[in-house]
Formats: sequence, C-alpha cells, structure tokens
Amino acid sequence: MQRRTSRSSLKSEKINNEIVERSYQHEAIRKVTEAFEDNNERKSLLVMATGSGKTRVTIALVDLLMKCNWVKRVLFLADRVSLVKQASKEFGKHLKDVQVVNLLKNPDANGRIYVSTYQTILNQINRVENNQRKFGIGYFDLVVVDEAHRSIYSKYKGIFQYFDSYLVGLTATPKDEVDRNTYSLFQRENQDPTFAFGLEEAISQGYLVPPKSVSVPLNIVREGLVYDDLSEDEKQHWDELEWGEEGPPEAVDSAAINKWLFNEDTVDRVLKHLMTKGEKVASGDRIGKTIIFAKNSLHAEFIQERFDINYPQYKGDLARVITYDTEYAQDLIDKFSEKEKSPHIAISVDMLDTGIDVPEVVNLVFFKVVRSKTKFWQMVGRGTRLCKDLYYQGEDKKFFYIFDYCKNLEFFSANPETVDGNSSDSLDTRLFKTKVELLQILNENSDKNSDEENVIKKETTENLKEIINSMTTENVIVRGSRRYVEKYKDNQIWDNYRLLDYEEINNKLSSLPTQLTDSDEDAKHFDYTIKKLQLCILRKDNKNFIKLRKNITDIASNLELQQSIPKIKSVLPLILEIQTEEWWKDVTVGMLEHVRKRLRDLINLIEKSKKNIVYTNFTETIGDEVEIDLNLHKTGFLDFEKFKTKAREYLKSHDNKISINKLRNNKPITKMDIEELEKILLNLAENNTGLVEKAKETNKGLGLFVRTLIGLDKKAATEALSDLIKESTANSRQIQFLDLIVDELTKNGAMEESRLYQAPFTDVVPTGPESIFDENKIEVLFKKIDDIRNKAIA
Repeated sequence: MQRRTSRSSLKSEKINNEIVERSYQHEAIRKVTEAFEDNNERKSLLVMATGSGKTRVTIALVDLLMKCNWVKRVLFLADRVSLVKQASKEFGKHLKDVQVVNLLKNPDANGRIYVSTYQTILNQINRVENNQRKFGIGYFDLVVVDEAHRSIYSKYKGIFQYFDSYLVGLTATPKDEVDRNTYSLFQRENQDPTFAFGLEEAISQGYLVPPKSVSVPLNIVREGLVYDDLSEDEKQHWDELEWGEEGPPEAVDSAAINKWLFNEDTVDRVLKHLMTKGEKVASGDRIGKTIIFAKNSLHAEFIQERFDINYPQYKGDLARVITYDTEYAQDLIDKFSEKEKSPHIAISVDMLDTGIDVPEVVNLVFFKVVRSKTKFWQMVGRGTRLCKDLYYQGEDKKFFYIFDYCKNLEFFSANPETVDGNSSDSLDTRLFKTKVELLQILNENSDKNSDEENVIKKETTENLKEIINSMTTENVIVRGSRRYVEKYKDNQIWDNYRLLDYEEINNKLSSLPTQLTDSDEDAKHFDYTIKKLQLCILRKDNKNFIKLRKNITDIASNLELQQSIPKIKSVLPLILEIQTEEWWKDVTVGMLEHVRKRLRDLINLIEKSKKNIVYTNFTETIGDEVEIDLNLHKTGFLDFEKFKTKAREYLKSHDNKISINKLRNNKPITKMDIEELEKILLNLAENNTGLVEKAKETNKGLGLFVRTLIGLDKKAATEALSDLIKESTANSRQIQFLDLIVDELTKNGAMEESRLYQAPFTDVVPTGPESIFDENKIEVLFKKIDDIRNKAIA
C-alpha cells in the first residue's frame, strides 16, 4: 500500500480535547502516535485500557490521523452487533464531518470510517463479483480491532493478514491474560503492550469508580439439596415433584440449581436482598441500573417471572430479560442505556457481560458461577464507569455494588489459576489433529503395522489430503496460510511420509476452513472418540482407554434401546457384542475402525435424554453478608513471579545485548553492564522499583538474577570445567557427576557448593563428591563454581 507523502507531524498536532478528557487517554494517544512516527512501515499496536477509555482513545486517534493525512479510510471491527452499533454512534457523535458506514446496515455504502463485525467483513472480502473484491488489500489505511484477545486471533487473524494497513488492537483484558499469539499478531513482546492502563491504576487516579464487593451465602445455591436433610413437609413436596422417568433422586448437587432445578424461595430471597440493599437513585425511590448475570435463558426467565410476582407494580417494565434469544434485544439494550428509561434491571445471559457501556450501572448481581478470570473482570467492568450527576446535580457516582451469591468473589480474591473456555479448539480442529497424530504413529511404525493398520494409514492419509485439497485460497483465512496449503496439496509429500512435518500440519492447517464439511455433529463426536481410542491402543495408554471405552459402550447401550428402528436393528449383533467384556479383550485399531464405519451414521438416532425442568419451593437459607477484598492489584499488574516470567522471555530473545551476552557466556560483567540490566528490568517491571529491588535481594545482585533466568551457555559451562572433564584419568562416575554440574549451570546459571550434596548429584554419589574426587580436585571444583558465580557480580 502506498502511504501518503504530504503528511503533517502527529506529535505537533493538538489532540482534540473535546473527545479525550482524561490524562491517561492523552498518554495512550501520545504513545501510539510516537510508535506510528517511529516507523513508516506497516505498524501494529496494542492498547490496553480498562473502563470506557478504549473508544475515546480510538476516536481521538482516528481524528488525529485523518487531520494529519496519515490515513484516509478506517475499518473498526467488533465481535457483536450491539458493539458495532455503539461504535457507529460514538464515531458519528464526535466526528460529525466524516461519513461513518455501518456495514451491517449499509453493506454497499461508501465512507471514510467503516464499522463491522468480524464475520461480516470476512464475508465481504471473500465475496468476488466480476473478478473483483469490494475491499482490496490496500483499501483501508488503518484497521482497529476491538476486544483484541485470544479468540479474535484464532478465528480471524486472516483478516489482519489480508489488509496491508496499520493495525491497532484494543482490549480491557488484563495483560497477563492476553494470549501470547495475540501479542505476536501485534508485533509485541509477551505482556508488553504499546500502552496499558489497568483497573487499580484507573480507580486510584479517579478515572473509574471502585466496587463494594459483597458475598451473600445461599445454602441451596452453594450446597445443593439432599433428601435426608429436608423436613417432613419438604420430603412430601420432593416426592410429589415430576422428576421424569428416573424418579426422584437422593440428592441434587449445586451445579443443577438454576440449570434445570429452579427454586422459588432462592430467587425470591435474591430479589428481596437486591431491592433492599441495592444502590438506589431518584432520591432513593428507584433501584439504580442493575445487571443480573443469570445462568441460562430458563434461569433468566424464571427470575423475571418471580420479580413480576413479587413486585406486581413494576411488572413487565422495571426488570426485563435481555439475552440472545430475546426479541428486540437491541431495543431493550438501548432503553437500558438511557438514564430515565426502563428497564432498570437487565437480566442477562452472556449478552451484557462485556463491551456494553452504561455509566449508570450501580449494581451487579452474580447469580451464576464464573471461572474465567478474563470474563469475570470484564463483567466487573460493567460497573466501573464514572457517571456525573447520577443522583442529582453535583452528586456523581462514587462506587458500585457487586452482590455475589455463588462464591465468585472468594474464588477470584484468592487469585487462582484459571482456564478460559474460549481457548479450546473446535471439534473439527480436534478431529483433524487426532487424525494427524494417528497417521504419525502409523507412519513411524510402518514396518511393524498389521494389514488393517496399513489400511487405516492409507485411508487417514487420503482423508487428510481431501480436507486440505478442499481449502480454497479464495477464502482470506486460508490465504494467510497459502504456502502451507499449497505445500501439502502436493501428492509427492504424502507419498514420502518422511517429508511430512506433523507439527507444521497441525499448527498451520488444522483450524483452517475447508469446503469438505460434515454437519453431523453426533457422528463427528463418535469419530473423535474412536480415533482417540485407537491412539490409546497404539500408545498403550490404558488409563484413558478405559474412560473412552465406557463412552462407546454407553452409546451401544443407547442404540440397543432403539432396536425397533430398521437401520439399528440391522447391526444389532455388533451393538450387543460391543457391550461385552470379551469383545474388548485384545481389541485392535481395525476392530474399532469397523465399529466407527458401521455405527457413525446411527448416532443421531439416539433419543436425546431430556432432563425434566423441575420447579420447587424449598426453604432457602440466606447467610450474613461478607465484604470481600478483590485484590485489584492482581488484575493484570505484575507480581514477582509474573515479572520473572516476563523478564525471562525478553532476556532470552535479546541475548545479543552486550550485558546479557556476557552473562550467558560466562564473561565478567562491569558496573556499566549492571546499569544497562537495571534499565532493562525496570522497564519490564513497568517502573515498579520494588520488583527490581526484590530481584537484587533474592539473588545477591541483578547479574545473578538475570543468569538464573537465562542460564549459562552449555559450551561455556563445559569450558569452565574443562580441566576436570578432559583429564584422561577421569573415570565414568566422575564424568557423569561433572555432566550433571554442566546441566545445572546450563539451566540455572550458577550454583552453591551445597547443591552438590542434593539430588540428582546424590543419586550418582550418595555421600557427596569427596567419595570420587581427591582433596585437590574438590578444591579446584569448588573454586570453579565460585568463579562462575563471581563473573555475574560486578
């Protein structure tokens, strides 16, 4: 793409103060514009700002870049229709002289700023009419990516690779929760965005309001129901409920509450607590804007039903369900976003968890379990916005409430390790990877394969080739991996399996869209289970084999129950045989493949057992409120371990710097080297001098701290001990012992003499080095260990 030559300086141009009001937003724009001017080539930048800062920063940045003639057309991408509408409104409000096009509403319109969902723009650039695409690779000068996190990278990175433009990513996700691949996409070091402004910092500087976090224990929600613990009247109620064909259970665990068992008294008590203790507005006459995070759509509907019964004066008005299933959901969101309009309580499932900007929100109700750290803090962010004159003239919003009934506050205040569900591969990707893994093992054991295994190897090869041959480079997502697609469309590489790079195939091709699709999800799940079982046999993995085997026998059992269906009846002998112990003794991959082929198309005939929805009215017990400290400093700011991780990654990838290279290669360092290291580490610590001081204290200096992170070059470690290792008189035990020292130095960079009296050294010489070296050699050994340490100390 040709950049304009008649550009004015970004640094000298004044930022539009009507758009940007806050000092950290000015700082964000300053950092980003400096990065633009530092390099005229394609530039990717990542901005992290908690609260309502991201949109304002974007608009002011676009305004500045357009005025300075750096960009002519801009594409703003978001992951939801509501966010596209919100962005379109904000651009139009602040940039009145610029034509804004919402591609969801006006796909054929022309303008300077285009807003779209990722899927819509993907469809647009994949569409070819008269051998032309509407949006060529140079159509946009700037692409702005809202909510730039893991799922955006994994699903839509092809969009960003397609456009030859500046790329700016925006996210409120804490920096330590953003995936490494996202940093890579924006050409940033891991945990090193272009600009970051976290929740604690924003609150402490008065740009956001803090939460008052209240945990409210509910016995049934947290503990479930046990029949034996019920009163006699409640046992009678239990026995009279419609539990379904299986009859009444002995207990219902907490996971079932609000999923398929809905208890009236539980919801009534939550609503009473909210309406009594929740923050009020309008001189205390009305509950403030509130979001209730419900477990599922049935739960949301049940909450509104109980609200309308308990508060008939507000029926159908004050509290409304807003989910993806709600008719006219966007209209309800628009009304919820206006200060005086109803609804004032939004009962939501997923839809209002992220991205929605309603400054008037003063109550968040967690009525479901959340275990994703990223999602939890995004949900908390719905309440953090400042709001002027919320109560009356001059009385602004100062805080918001979090009412938690499901122990989320206790969970996240402990700063646990969490796993986000959106990081998992799709079923198609997992199945593809499993086939590649299966093929790799069969190819590597080619000389030992049975005839049936060789047949499976051939069929798996042909299937993978067919999938890859069906990947069209007309699709922009595929085009980004074109060279790998074309490489593996070549039959010769499959004919000589030694040319196959299995890791490359999985990393580069497994998640790409293909025209060879299978819409039968049940059959694909069955295929996946069978393929995993075949892998277990080939790997001799008995533990996972037993678990997966049960899945197959359960499927066979369910098929047997529907033997009246002719298709199932025709393979009934096989279905019955699978359920016997005898069949599974010495089962082969070929036998499993036979089962897969015979049964996969029957799986969708199994009746889905539909769990009865049960409505109850057991007495709920509500405990005393407990205020929880959420430890805001743990929401993305560096602690010492995260600092070490960040430093290790940076130092290892920058070992060309003189001071780092010296430490890596066991060369003496100077005070100037230490000063250089301190500057590097202080920058990595985000100017947190406490982290750097701790690094000094715990490792007796920064040189040793860095050495422990990057280790010692193995060649340098071997050379340091060469006098001892190369001696012709050294026996095998001595050499083995010295090799362990080299390994220790290579991994940890230095060691104390006392380390020689611990495992793994004592595994070779239980009584210590004195039993294999004479006194002179021990002295030389200890001196060399000290010398290695001292070279890291200035």
